[in-house]
Amino acid sequence: MENTILKIENFNVYYDTNHVIKNVSLAFEKNKITAIMGPSGCGKTTLLRAINRMHEFTPHARTEGNIILNEKETSVNIMDLDAIEVRRKIGMVFQRPNPFPTMSIYDNVIAGYKLNGIKLDKTKEEETVSKSLKKAALWEEVKDSLHKKGTFLSGGQQQRLCIARALAMQPEILLLDEPTSALDPIATQFIEELFTELKKDVTMIMVTHNMSQAARISNNTAFLYLGDMVEYGKTKIMFTTPIDKRTEEYLIGKIG
Repeated sequence: MENTILKIENFNVYYDTNHVIKNVSLAFEKNKITAIMGPSGCGKTTLLRAINRMHEFTPHARTEGNIILNEKETSVNIMDLDAIEVRRKIGMVFQRPNPFPTMSIYDNVIAGYKLNGIKLDKTKEEETVSKSLKKAALWEEVKDSLHKKGTFLSGGQQQRLCIARALAMQPEILLLDEPTSALDPIATQFIEELFTELKKDVTMIMVTHNMSQAARISNNTAFLYLGDMVEYGKTKIMFTTPIDKRTEEYLIGKIG
């Protein structure tokens, strides 16, 4: 693929003896949204978590293969980097909004810096907060209540706060694990529009069980089934003329 920012090569994930991801190879385009789809239990979230090394929080998880991040002038295997550095380059937004409950909106946005022991001067801190909240389309709604707790916000606002928190670290890639599944349709539409805008600045890889969502906002789609990469390509083409019978059966609801 042209303009590849991340390449997964012959990648396997095991939990003990359970082979969850099976020799997957995949390339992600810079400044595009890629959807990863498939039935429950097919390995979507496992693959997503492995991209920023979060699988390491699961006991007895191990991987084989490479995940290569193409930066401006260098390529690096993220398996060779410190995991904290990887998570600064590759942020993550989870299924349920999870602002830190004891922190203010302001402190939630810069939490990544504080948790990693990175000191910002007051001016830089304030600039990071306002810039990140603006990027997450939340600034106008919260600018007068930055020191209130993030948990007072609505579900959709909380998810945008979590997006702002991830963006504050200036990642190159944002991983999205079913980011709207806990939200109502109006909040979902707002966040989908936000992602479409954000791809100018950041590459997004999104796990979704929502085929309509993938069709609406993703540029490319990967279909995983029982840990295998069945099919990968342009979303419009895959949704109209899938190559593999299993993809077709998933899209029409025969499997899943």
